[in-house]
Amino acid sequence: MSAPVAQSPPTATPEALAVAEFLRSQDLKCRTCILQGQRKDLFKVKRALRALMSEAYTKARKKNALLPPVVDHNSAVHVFSLLPRNLLALRVSKIDPAADDGHGHGHSHGKPAKRIKGLWTVKIEQQQEMRDELYYTWFYEPRTWKQTIMAIGVIVVLLLVVMFPLWPPMLRLGVWYLSMGMLGLIGLFILMSIFRLILFLVTTVVLSPGIWLYPNLFEDVGFFDSFRPLWAWHKVKKSKKGGKKAAIEDKDTEITNEKSAAPSSTQSSSAPTSTVTPPKPTVEDG
Repeated sequence: MSAPVAQSPPTATPEALAVAEFLRSQDLKCRTCILQGQRKDLFKVKRALRALMSEAYTKARKKNALLPPVVDHNSAVHVFSLLPRNLLALRVSKIDPAADDGHGHGHSHGKPAKRIKGLWTVKIEQQQEMRDELYYTWFYEPRTWKQTIMAIGVIVVLLLVVMFPLWPPMLRLGVWYLSMGMLGLIGLFILMSIFRLILFLVTTVVLSPGIWLYPNLFEDVGFFDSFRPLWAWHKVKKSKKGGKKAAIEDKDTEITNEKSAAPSSTQSSSAPTSTVTPPKPTVEDG
């Protein structure tokens, strides 16, 4: 018995690639979803069919002969079916990440996944239907000019690093000064971190609860906001137990105050009260 031969994924046809490239250029109001831990673009079938039956598609067919003709809704559905048949876009459905662990089971064995508001977690459906209300996700990622520029930039930087010994002496001296300056900044940052820690420990003993120099230095803020304000008092978090004890003490003081005020109220109620007759109503002259 011969060993099974691994099959490579099917190669997309030129017509399917042309349709995918056209739909990628249209405004399908895509939203971001999570599929198997990766972010993908999600779109609705009715928007893709509407784009295939638009004037933009008719104009695009005049420039690209690979685009199949579309005359009605049925032909648009037939053209759209080229995407799932060539694995360029597949139908997905929304799932609950807390109820599914990603392996098809209804329970999770670890910490439940954190749900992000407005971001769907989806899975691929085996039945690839093409109704207007269904959702598809893109697997076709066209190469953009930004990616091309970044790839060329990486190659140029690698060549410059490899050819460093051939640089002119002035450029190599400038790079050396620049590297020394960067090392100096890193050392200054380390010294400042050690100094602010020592300052906090000293002020914790002398001026409780302590003073932090540059309190936002390690916070998730911008570069300039990391050095604002210059200093701040250390924030002490109130424990829940302390808060409950304080609330119980406040209730006890209220009860004791009510008990102490009760005898005085009874004494005042036992004292004779004078009756005051209300004045008779008068009618003003009009």
